[in-house]
Order: sequence, then C-alpha cells, then structure tokens
Amino acid sequence: PFECTYSPNFPELLMQLDISLAVSTYQAGKVVFLSPVNENTLIQLPRNFTFAMALGIKGNKLAVAARDEVNILSNDPSLAANYPGQPNTYDNFYVPRTTYHCGRLNIHGFHWDDRGLLAVNTQFSCLSYINESHSFEPVWKPPFITELAPEDRCHLNGMAIRNDRPEYVTTLGSGDKAGCWRETRPFGGTLIHVESSEIILEKLGMPHTPKFLNGELYALLSATGELIKIDAQRGTYDVVVQLDGFVRGMCLVQDYLFVGLSRVRQNHPTENLLPIADKAKSAGIVAVHLPTGTVHAKLTYRASVEEIFDVEALPGMKRPGIINTLNDHYKLSLTAPGMSWWGKPEEKDGADKD
Repeated sequence: PFECTYSPNFPELLMQLDISLAVSTYQAGKVVFLSPVNENTLIQLPRNFTFAMALGIKGNKLAVAARDEVNILSNDPSLAANYPGQPNTYDNFYVPRTTYHCGRLNIHGFHWDDRGLLAVNTQFSCLSYINESHSFEPVWKPPFITELAPEDRCHLNGMAIRNDRPEYVTTLGSGDKAGCWRETRPFGGTLIHVESSEIILEKLGMPHTPKFLNGELYALLSATGELIKIDAQRGTYDVVVQLDGFVRGMCLVQDYLFVGLSRVRQNHPTENLLPIADKAKSAGIVAVHLPTGTVHAKLTYRASVEEIFDVEALPGMKRPGIINTLNDHYKLSLTAPGMSWWGKPEEKDGADKD
C-alpha cells in the first residue's frame, strides 16, 4: 500500500549520512521510518497514528502530534534485538511512554527546550507548552490575535529556533477572525519576529517550516514550491530552488536538506488554483544539496500517500523500529536506566491476579 519509487542514489545517500528518516502523513494517518537496506534498496516501516502531524526529536525522545493527543515515545536500543514481533531485525526501538490528552490543537511543530515540549498550537493561534496540567500552556501569540480561541484564525504553522528559543514564526494569514486566513491565501502569509512581534515579511505564498540552517534563516513557500533563504534584517528573501510539489517539512543533515512534497488535491476549490498545482502531482521526499541548491535524490509515492507533513532525521540509526499503543507489545516493553526486558503476555484466564 505504500509503494514508492526512488532515484538509485537515495538509499546510497542515507547510508552515506548514516541516517534513517521519520516521516509523518496525516492523510494516511502514519508515521513512516525509511531506512537503507543497502546502497540500492530502501525499506519502510509504517505505523498508525491518527492524523499524524508534527514530529519532535531530542535525544532518545520522539513526539508525535495526533488528532487529539500528543504521543511521546522513547528509544531504547537494548529493546531492539529481542522485540517479540520481529527479533533480530532492528538496531533501535521506539516505544510509547506518555500520551497527553490535549484535545484537537492541530499542532504544526515541536521543540524540546529546558522548560519542556513547546508546540505550534495552530488551532489556538499561539505557541504553547504541552504538559500534564492543562490541554496547553500558552506563551506567545501574534500581535494581531486579540484572544485565544479554538478558531485557527491565522494558521500559525511554524517556528524557527535559535539559541533554544523560537525567534521567528510563520502564518498563512494576519486576520483575527475564525479561519479568515483562507480568505487571503495563497499570498497572505507572514514571517513574524517573536520577541518584538514585528511582522518582517508579508504576502508570502503559504510559508511553512521556517528553520535556521547553518546560522541562516530558511523557509518553504508551499504555494509556489519554493525553498527560500531569508534576510530578516532587510526583509527580503532569495529563492534557493523550486520543487515539484506543495512543500512542507524539512530537516538538514550535513549538506543535504530533506524536504517533504505533497500533491495538490485536484478537487479542492482553492488548492487546484495554486501556482504549483500543475507540478504537484505526487507526494514524496527530495534531498536538496544545499550549497548548490540542486536536487540530489528523490523518493516518490505511487499510491496511498498523497501528503507529507513532517520530515525528521534519525542519526546513527540503520534500521529503527517503532510500535504504537495499538500493538499490545508496547505493554511488554520494560525498561530501567541501563536495563531492559520484554515481559510475557498475561494469561487470558486472569491467573496470578491475587
């Protein structure tokens, strides 16, 4: 069901960089691990997460935003070899550890910092922390948002982190009414400086995924399929490369930037009018050689996957495994610092319950 094609150098590049990729797709409701078997072949490991959106990685932790919850998984390589479902297959292994029942926040981005898990809370038009006390703890909102409400007023959708703090955010609009960003798309997007709340750029073509890469600020313009490099001081940007897709989600490994591509929904009343619509015919991932701005390798999905939401690198992992809470094996994964075990399934007759 997740049939894909890829350029011959795609698995070779993952091997060269010593990484696997984690990809989310809300349309298919999956988190997919992409790993190189050898220099010629990739293998995929899809797992169900309902409306999987933002991914956040720090150390051994992986945050997955789902429809109405945030799942926190932990990687313990010592669990990998003896995984009961498929022994002697994986070199790392992610298991569920915490679920935050936060409700539908439409989370578009994550960052782990010294306070916890910071999220781009699109539904409430704010940046907020996710914790066990509330659905969310708001810490910042754009200057044109007068109150917090579950109305997705401006489609706040990304944050660029520097010195462990959000420095810039992107939105698809700058209005203060429920869903009003739709009225100004595709060219109502903004880039905002968080500390000053100053709007640095306006009339952007559906900006997503702002990030500092090698100290420089980049973002994706989904409406035009462009990767841009931003000069925030001057309020200008240059196009690095135009790609054949609705671009969203990216991660940099050495000189290679992995970018998610989505297809445009042809029956959608506005998406099929986007400038990139004629080129955005399939979903996939491209590897851009950032110093030259050229496409080095590409993976394309043939069916089932129409949209890519987020892309993250899993460094040093040749074949990571992952399970969700739909798989009862997660209940058997037992870990302590420096130790791990796989428990045995309980007897169905309820024996030894005294």
